[in-house]
Amino acid sequence: MFNPEVYIERRKTLKDKIKSGLILFPGNEESPMNYTANTFHFRQDSSFLYYFGLDFPGLTALIDVDNDQEIIFGYEFTVDDIVWMGPQKPLAEKAGPAGVKQALPLEKLEEKIKEALNANRQLHYLPQYRHDNIIKLEKLSGIHNSEINKNVSEELIKAVVSQRSYKSGEEVKEIEQALDISYDMNTLAMKMSKPGIYEYEVAGAVVGVANSRNSFSSFPTIFSSQVQVLHGHSHNNLMKEGDLLVLDSGAESPLHYASDITRTYPVSGKFTDIQRDIYNVVFQANTQAIEMMKPGIYFRDVHLHSAKVIADGMKQLGFMKGDTDDAVAAGAHALFFPHGLGHQMGLDVHDMESLGEDYVGYDETVKRSEQFGTAYLRFARKLEPGIVLTVEPGVYFMPELISLWKSQGKFTDFINYEKVEEHIGFTGVRIEDDILTTEDGHRVLGKPIPKTVEEVEEACSG
Repeated sequence: MFNPEVYIERRKTLKDKIKSGLILFPGNEESPMNYTANTFHFRQDSSFLYYFGLDFPGLTALIDVDNDQEIIFGYEFTVDDIVWMGPQKPLAEKAGPAGVKQALPLEKLEEKIKEALNANRQLHYLPQYRHDNIIKLEKLSGIHNSEINKNVSEELIKAVVSQRSYKSGEEVKEIEQALDISYDMNTLAMKMSKPGIYEYEVAGAVVGVANSRNSFSSFPTIFSSQVQVLHGHSHNNLMKEGDLLVLDSGAESPLHYASDITRTYPVSGKFTDIQRDIYNVVFQANTQAIEMMKPGIYFRDVHLHSAKVIADGMKQLGFMKGDTDDAVAAGAHALFFPHGLGHQMGLDVHDMESLGEDYVGYDETVKRSEQFGTAYLRFARKLEPGIVLTVEPGVYFMPELISLWKSQGKFTDFINYEKVEEHIGFTGVRIEDDILTTEDGHRVLGKPIPKTVEEVEEACSG
């Protein structure tokens, strides 16, 4: 955990924003795999971690703004529990590192909430993504479970986003600890990958790197020769000469801050001519986007610039034609680049996605596009110091999308379908880095992971 003063100050800032009522933070419970006692690895709710830092199950935190009270509700373990778990500190002692002075048994929580609701005080809570916490809130609030996420506090969402969006120095250090692990994960995968072995052999070793560093993956690892499947989690393909591999992976720091890195590289260790050419298009989109990043720049504009770099590069290779600006304005580039450039990153790998992307990545100055591809941009608003974003352009050959657009006669002024169809089976390329916006520009976080064609080929050679 950080020092108690960090959590005390975060809660003080939150109370200054939420002027009255109760603020409820349900912590996460253990999640069974196939029966109650056999659980998945525990992961605490990120907003709970941000304000309280306590990383174990069975907790709910309450901030009573009107009476300036902060209370942790939880279990007091019995001897029956200790037989299985070992000695346990009293709840009040466990709450101390969060700077919380009052700890009560869980049964007191319902009493406290009902008393407040009977006095017509407002109950603030965030959107819930776990069904057990939805049921808890139903019991506490009297709101039917189907209506829980329709009655969230927009005021609280905006207040939390306004704090969690800006990473402190301590938080950036945590992200860079995760990136140290990412470096080892990526360089190991490049050395291990060879024709004739299965993807799961490398994917397992990559996840093992995180586990061996007292860490866990920040999301399920994407490692596949089917690069065109953006979030493909299967690792069952046999690596073949001529294949490209994508590794999109991340780790968590000790305090659960995430890294998220993508590299694409050849199974054979050497790019073919067309692989090198398309890789360099994506590389230019990545590096030019990063160079643009500084306070006051809309990330939407960074995304659109990277789209133009991709469209221009694909035009030079004969896959696109016509005016680049017109092609991007029309959305023709999205045949190859059908997703957003990046997302915020912090305690969540898609930071605060559970609170709603339109609160996190958009505001009154920039609204979400309805155009295919750009509509998937998770963050579009102005960059400010302290914001950490991924930059992850890509070029993909998706047979189903190519076939559909050609059959619809879409963008024939901009897309050379004959040339594109000659290269169906290419799969794709994605390159991703994690970037901090600073007072006067930006900083690429973590030590450099091989990224140029030459660096990647050298790393693949072992």
